[in-house]
Amino acid sequence: MTLLAVPLLLYLVLLAALYIRQRSFIYLPDRSRPDASRVGVAGLREASIVTADGLTLLAWYLPPPRPDAMVVVYFHGNGGNIGDRADRVRRFAAAEWGALFPEYRGYGGNPDSPSEAGLLADGRAAMEFLRRQGIPPKRMVIYGESLGTGVAVRMAGEQVQAIAALILESPFTSLTAMARRQFPYVPVALLLKDRFDSIDRIQDVRGPILVAQGGRDDIVPVAQGRALFVAAPEPKEIWLAPDAGHNDLEDFGVVETAIAFAARHAAP
Repeated sequence: MTLLAVPLLLYLVLLAALYIRQRSFIYLPDRSRPDASRVGVAGLREASIVTADGLTLLAWYLPPPRPDAMVVVYFHGNGGNIGDRADRVRRFAAAEWGALFPEYRGYGGNPDSPSEAGLLADGRAAMEFLRRQGIPPKRMVIYGESLGTGVAVRMAGEQVQAIAALILESPFTSLTAMARRQFPYVPVALLLKDRFDSIDRIQDVRGPILVAQGGRDDIVPVAQGRALFVAAPEPKEIWLAPDAGHNDLEDFGVVETAIAFAARHAAP
């Protein structure tokens, strides 16, 4: 019995540590405040987004150059902050799109700590900000990158009217599926606090959907993106860069592919 008790105790200690520290494995924020003036895009400015739970968060906002221009709202991945996505701001500006890059709580000098409920509240505040700018859903492109795809799917599914497009770059089916892959001997379904169940929510999306993946992604299995694509409603497309990994799809033209996809499906 003693021989069994020791490994069992160690296993329980491991489970307790994983439960307590799980969000430190999921969210990897750069807490420094990024500087919009260093992006080099005329018209880009800092904006304040106020959440339903009373937080005031940093965002970067580039107003659309024309009344009929697309506006992308960009939900980034779990690492860094919006400052690491400056080149994407430039690419959207070059396409003559407007852009909103909201920063999550706990990232980029913002208060509080990240969680699924918190990031969804931040996403809803970003969508409300766009509505107050007079941007209708048919001109909104909701873009999610990696962890941000979980936020993007929820925000797209909560829109009553059809959006211009939903772009999912390196998406996963759910954090539960990702955690099971990383910790196969842990009862993650019982322990996981944040789940981002995109595969259960994607049917709610009204609007065209693009799934973009790297064929050599060693963080999110390609099979998860394909499963999410199969579950998605029409119209939808999948785009695969065979030699790309998880974090370098931009080098293979993912932003330009997303811009072209939205243009093809734009409402007249």
